[in-house]
Amino acid sequence: MDDQQAPAPQDQPAGQPPPSGAPQPTQDTPQDTPRPPYGAPAPPGYGETAPPLPPGYGPQPGYGRPPVPYPGGGPIAPSDARMWSVLAQLGGTFLSFLVPLVIFLVFKDRDLFVRRHSASALNFHLTLAIAYIVLAITVIGLLVIPFLWLASLVLTILASIAASDGRDSQYPMSLKLVH
Repeated sequence: MDDQQAPAPQDQPAGQPPPSGAPQPTQDTPQDTPRPPYGAPAPPGYGETAPPLPPGYGPQPGYGRPPVPYPGGGPIAPSDARMWSVLAQLGGTFLSFLVPLVIFLVFKDRDLFVRRHSASALNFHLTLAIAYIVLAITVIGLLVIPFLWLASLVLTILASIAASDGRDSQYPMSLKLVH
């Protein structure tokens, strides 16, 4: 065993073939172009092995923006806030307290205007549900339910008009269950 090693190909003077026991350079690693130092921009053409990407396949616009935190998606536009407030008010007419409840849970941290209107509608429609259950037990209550439904429809329409105008509204005689 010999303690001398064969010189590396880059140690050979240009023009001389490497010794017979030395590894041969491959076509994949060019020996004549040195690697740029770390952090320095690469010279044009260095390291290009694939053709350039077609338009639309590079880094996407908005890359590097911070992600929107869950559960709130940030503030919403005033027109959207009015729309969700109107839907919270009118939704209770068709599906009792479910629509105001869902809108309250989704938008309570995103917009104060939507929170006030959805909480108001949720309180009113929860109060109505309790009143319907109590009135349905009595015979005289069964006669009052149609008038209560008509009054709730008028109050809901007035509250939704106020919401679409950007004003606050309160229902008379509703329990304050949600704030």
